[in-house]
Amino acid sequence: MKRLLREPLVHFLLLGALLFGWSAWQGGDAAGSNRIVVTPGVVDYLAAGFSRTWQRPPSDIELKGLIDEHVKEEIAAREAMAMGLDRDDIVIKRRLRQKLEFLLVDDAAAAPPTDAELKAWLDRNPESFRIEPTLAFRQVLLRPERRGASMTADATKLLAKLRASGPEVATQDLGDASMLPAETQLQPLREVANSFGQDFADALMKLAPRQWSGPVESSFGLHLVLVRERTEGAAAELATVRPLVEREVLAERRKAELQALYERMLAKYSVRIDSPKLPSAAAGARGAP
Repeated sequence: MKRLLREPLVHFLLLGALLFGWSAWQGGDAAGSNRIVVTPGVVDYLAAGFSRTWQRPPSDIELKGLIDEHVKEEIAAREAMAMGLDRDDIVIKRRLRQKLEFLLVDDAAAAPPTDAELKAWLDRNPESFRIEPTLAFRQVLLRPERRGASMTADATKLLAKLRASGPEVATQDLGDASMLPAETQLQPLREVANSFGQDFADALMKLAPRQWSGPVESSFGLHLVLVRERTEGAAAELATVRPLVEREVLAERRKAELQALYERMLAKYSVRIDSPKLPSAAAGARGAP
């Protein structure tokens, strides 16, 4: 008898019986059971949810309604699972996956990233939060549909006139009318590219500031341009983007923890993938009409 009691299998069976008895005594409200127990903790949880929504505690009638709905949900869930409605349901599978990952993956934010971690991430990803170049400029447009073959010669003459007149010369009567702004305030390079085209925006980053230059070509024609102000792009300092970098570091941590979790769990499974045999490209070509 003593030898029997030392057997691991006996210990396992006794432990299982104890757990089963404990579950039944507590209410046996697992899937497949026909007993539903609404514990004080559940009632408090329902009341707290109501209070968060309505900023007041529920009345007795309202609390009874909450409990009734909880019981209905429990009944519906058990009946649906008994009918197998939870199987092969992608929505349920995804929700279960979310809950599993939430419960099993350590909280990535438990230990805040150090300055060294944040700086290392920013050094590895310099373009993620790079400060964009900016431009402020004036422009005079010569349109091909108005100028024809003389457009380049007209641009050369007009450029000489603008340079002789200086940076503040009035340009409203010069060039050809268009919907494009004659002057822009300091704005990101991408916004200039959205209005005038990327090649035009890139060309302006190479022009000498505070003097008329050109002609610069775009899809609209030839532009004579005066760059009023320009700032070069630069890598962001950690102090200015710290919250954003911290968010990315924590996301990377969680992703790594999830990957490690699935690798550990995958070791318990044998996976076989039975892919359908697709017809070869040659066979498909022969069968095509």
